[in-house]
Amino acid sequence: MNHELEHLLRTEAPQVLGALVRRFGRFDVAEDAVQEALLAAGRTWPAEGVPENPRSWLVRVGYRRMVDLIRADQARHRRERQAGAAELAMREPERRAAPARETDDSLTLLMLCCHPALSPASQVALTLRAVGGLTTAEIAHAHGTTEPTMGARISRAKRQLARAGARFAAPTDADRDGRMAAVMRVLYLIFNEGYTATAGDRLARVDLTREAIRLTRMLHAALGDDAEATGLLALMLLTESRRTARVDGADLVPLDEQDRTRWDRDLIDEGTALIDGVWNRAETGQYRLQAAIAAVHSAAASPDQTDWAQIAVLYLWLERLTPTAPVQLGRVVAVAHAHGPSRGLALLDDLNRRHHLDRHPLTRQREHAVRAHLLQMTGDTARAAALYRRAADLTANRVEQRYLLGKADDLG
Repeated sequence: MNHELEHLLRTEAPQVLGALVRRFGRFDVAEDAVQEALLAAGRTWPAEGVPENPRSWLVRVGYRRMVDLIRADQARHRRERQAGAAELAMREPERRAAPARETDDSLTLLMLCCHPALSPASQVALTLRAVGGLTTAEIAHAHGTTEPTMGARISRAKRQLARAGARFAAPTDADRDGRMAAVMRVLYLIFNEGYTATAGDRLARVDLTREAIRLTRMLHAALGDDAEATGLLALMLLTESRRTARVDGADLVPLDEQDRTRWDRDLIDEGTALIDGVWNRAETGQYRLQAAIAAVHSAAASPDQTDWAQIAVLYLWLERLTPTAPVQLGRVVAVAHAHGPSRGLALLDDLNRRHHLDRHPLTRQREHAVRAHLLQMTGDTARAAALYRRAADLTANRVEQRYLLGKADDLG
């Protein structure tokens, strides 16, 4: 399947799902029907051409599959009452597979997939499947697990939504902010997993970063001038701009050694314009701050021109807003670059005493790598080498592992 067709199908997926859910009132079954419609299009359209109205074609195919699935469900459970709105849709000819309305259901679907009844892992998986249009196999591959395991996770998520009484409707004003925060957190998690994969032979998963950016563009368009959604998109674009420079063949290239002529200037210009446009809004949020940090890096023509003092201040601001272990460790790196490795080590020791970054699951591996780097800067190469090796043992990403072991070997 070529990239244009894949993009079209993933763009249409949430709209087709929204049309079926509105008609049948069954998110769990509709989501399966949409996946089958997308697969049918992937088989048919390359040979026969894209139909004049692709959304209506997908709705018709999804509708027919939806009817089949509901009838099978009724036969299995012998409960006609489960049909509800679905039976009404099948019995009334005027409601059958009408032309798809030009309604954008993306935001409603994102909020449904990020329902508070679901765990973050389930929110991510369901978002990739229902809104992103990825197959279960693709999502399983991205998470380093098997298709049956991921299929079971997605099925459980849909059952949880049903038990929670989740509806395909915009959230009320009372819970809108919380649901929007969950949506942005899920998109952020998807991007991060793609940018540095938890495990495997590749440093990054481009399919996940691309999908996170596509969905965040969709969110940004739906919310208009929402400052945090804008900041999240800016952060992704500015970070993604460095992707091709992060590897040389199969080897990781750290930020201060990257060939900056390989950075994507179009993404940098777009991301910088986005963050500049919302920076002066009141109550700066975590994504705007992270985007501002990325913009400072992007503005430096060379590593020695990086304004690390400004980055350290931004990290301090970010830590006060969201005092998470990764943010605290990021401030250590910034302080070390701005004020010297000894200051960085002192701050790291203090944070470990108070917050145990060296034992936190999100920072344990990177804490060892950061401490090793700072010790190397002070000339303590023996301890640095040992910590690089310990950090290598704690990662399942083999590209990162090779880099850390190479650093240790260089130190002897």
